Amino acid sequence: MNNSNSHNRFVFIAKWTGQSLDPSTGHFSFRSEICGILILTLILFSCELPSRQNLGESKTILRTVTGEIVIQNEEYVMVTTAISMPMYVNHDQAAFKRWGEKMGVKVSILGPAEWDVPLQIETIEQVIATRPTGLLINGTDPGIAQAINKAVDAGIPTVVYDSDIPNSKRHAFLGTDWYQIGVMQGEEMAKLIGGKGKVAYMGILGLNNMEQGFQGLLDVFKNYPEIEVVGKYDDKANVETAARITSDLLAAHPDLAGICGFDANSGPGIGLAIKEAGKVGKVKVTTVDWEPEHLQLVKEGVIQMLAGQKRELFTWYGAQFLYDMVHNTNPLSSNDAALGITNVPTTVNTGLLKITKENVHEF
Repeated sequence: MNNSNSHNRFVFIAKWTGQSLDPSTGHFSFRSEICGILILTLILFSCELPSRQNLGESKTILRTVTGEIVIQNEEYVMVTTAISMPMYVNHDQAAFKRWGEKMGVKVSILGPAEWDVPLQIETIEQVIATRPTGLLINGTDPGIAQAINKAVDAGIPTVVYDSDIPNSKRHAFLGTDWYQIGVMQGEEMAKLIGGKGKVAYMGILGLNNMEQGFQGLLDVFKNYPEIEVVGKYDDKANVETAARITSDLLAAHPDLAGICGFDANSGPGIGLAIKEAGKVGKVKVTTVDWEPEHLQLVKEGVIQMLAGQKRELFTWYGAQFLYDMVHNTNPLSSNDAALGITNVPTTVNTGLLKITKENVHEF
């Protein structure tokens, strides 16, 4: 250590601590209680700290002595459609944000405000160019497969949630078994109407997961020859459309026994029309999801059962899968990437919640 610099540092510390120079000895007098602090301070002043690299927005992959992977400026991006839909905001997006806070990484949520699959595809392709750490994509339509494949080909870990895109290269999928949603509704409806009567169902026609749900419902009804299916309707995930369809059904079939709904807005629309027609409790209703309006309709006896999805699990564990892929949390070989091995589950069924008047207060 340079003596001149060392002396100057002592002068600075003495002034900072209120000490003075003893002219007879040329030494400073320090109180014993601060000696330890002074020694540590001198050490810090005397050592040169390593310079920090300005990383900007680039992603730098580091590996610690223990082999742990550290990625600076990590960003995980969710791309959906109908980004402002309350169900997505309250469940999918809320869980994704909580995960980001817990893990200490940046998360972003992008996509069109309305149900616009082409715009979702455009958003995915724009995000690919920014090279995010990982992509979490809502499987809204089989048409997004090509965009998913572009992300995977670009080396971006990509997980699909809600509805699988089977013709894509996605690394993993998490979601509900929609066939089982149909089975759950079918079995409950058959029980509610005593295995006989006229039944209709509605949802978003042509959507892969919905069609699976419809099939599950119809397969159950095959066991009940006295149940007559009077129609399959497209409510386009719109409350007003679902209400109009229900009103028309009640007018055309005064003896209608039940209605099954398959999208988040089916239940509120069906419930609105049932209440307006004075048919509460007379026409049985089962539907999906459990937003506040759905729960209230169960409490009022308008809806008899909700097939609730565990949507928080879609995005929490979907994001965790991305993180585990990026950080190679559970390697399965000496070089998973070279062997084309994905070190997370490829398909996860997150299960269902059955909500009725008996347990609705718990939700």
